[in-house]
Amino acid sequence: MGPVPKSVPKSMTASGSTEQTPHLRLAGIGAGPANLALAALLHGDRGQPNLFFDRKPSFTWHDDQLITGATLQVSIFKDLVSLSDPTNRFSFMSYLHEHGRMYHFLNAQFAAVPRTEFRNYLAWAAQTNENVVFSESVQHVEFVNDVFRVTTDRRQVTADNIAVGVGTVPWVPDLAVPHLGTGHFHVSQFLRYAGQLAGKRVAVVGGGQSGAEAFLDLISRSPGDRPACVSWVSRRRNYFPIDDSTFTNDFYMPEYSDYFYRLSEEKRAELNSAHLLSSDGISESTLRAIYQGLYRLQFVEHDEHRFGLLPNRTVVAADRTSNGIFELMLRHNDESGQSQILPVDAVVWATGFRPAPKTFLEPLLSHIETANGEVRVDEDFAVTWDGPPDRNIFMQNAVRGQRGLPDVNLSLNAWRAQRIADRLRGNNSPEMAMSFIDWSAKSGRG
Repeated sequence: MGPVPKSVPKSMTASGSTEQTPHLRLAGIGAGPANLALAALLHGDRGQPNLFFDRKPSFTWHDDQLITGATLQVSIFKDLVSLSDPTNRFSFMSYLHEHGRMYHFLNAQFAAVPRTEFRNYLAWAAQTNENVVFSESVQHVEFVNDVFRVTTDRRQVTADNIAVGVGTVPWVPDLAVPHLGTGHFHVSQFLRYAGQLAGKRVAVVGGGQSGAEAFLDLISRSPGDRPACVSWVSRRRNYFPIDDSTFTNDFYMPEYSDYFYRLSEEKRAELNSAHLLSSDGISESTLRAIYQGLYRLQFVEHDEHRFGLLPNRTVVAADRTSNGIFELMLRHNDESGQSQILPVDAVVWATGFRPAPKTFLEPLLSHIETANGEVRVDEDFAVTWDGPPDRNIFMQNAVRGQRGLPDVNLSLNAWRAQRIADRLRGNNSPEMAMSFIDWSAKSGRG
């Protein structure tokens, strides 16, 4: 980390001219929901000049998964800011008000918010915040002269702190990688490719909400657009619902997040596995719609060969035959040694996401502590590193092993952003009322 002149960086405009960019208190990398929440909470604070960069041309949020009828699995209060600052101009309520649809939304009486509407809200928050810029990719981040130097494909800026919120990328098992294309695709590309599945034998692999939504969409199509058969494969023993009950939702409160953080590494891993269905189960309304769809196919339309339900099975091989058919080998998880071959024409891999790579941090990696494939963070989501204590690398939605299941969903988005904003400002926001549950033996409430 050699010295570099601490001059004011310049940025390139569309015309090729340069303009001065002031030194920043915070530079954000990525403009998904996590960093958008932080940008919203810092907006208008002159003591915290900030700029958030995203390499995409414009805001997107699982756009090819916005199947008609798909809804949020969390409360609408879990928007970017409401649980931390309900008066903030970037709340979902402000979005409705600005677009003149407040009464219409109330009158619609949605049991759950349409996911496309929430995506449009997020896009509005990104587009109306002048501190969020798109079509600008961060190439690398260095630490020189006591500041972070952020180099994008358009300019260099300096900042006291950085916030990394680049989200996740689709994941498929290695056996699927050689076949990826229009016939084999991740569910994140569903709307792009699913229109080509009419009359084909299709397997949906994955027993979470995304797999359920894909399966429901395919079996619900009109006869001319419907696949010949849709098989739903899951490693889980059944198609389990999300646990959205009252006390389970205490796992998604700030107090439990802090309790979880203080546990041992082994105990945290155990809890994440035990409570997975509180985050990755299927909405009851989706399961009901699927069951009703299957009833209709088998007993009303007398077309029972249109579907196959294959839980408790693991895909152990995927091969293409000489005539172009895919053969999935499924191993039964309870019946030892039992397997079956599922011939299909296409596969939808609803196999989840993993944290996105962060190659732009490579110049800093030798100075950062890691643990089990994650960067190590403190109570305020600041990375543990050997730099000055007042220079922070904040890490958003990439430390599930340390912060639990809420780290990668919307539940504690606003709270986490508030913790980071408080760290930047050197103050503490008022704490919410404690959980009814005494999570720790050290709580002193017994």
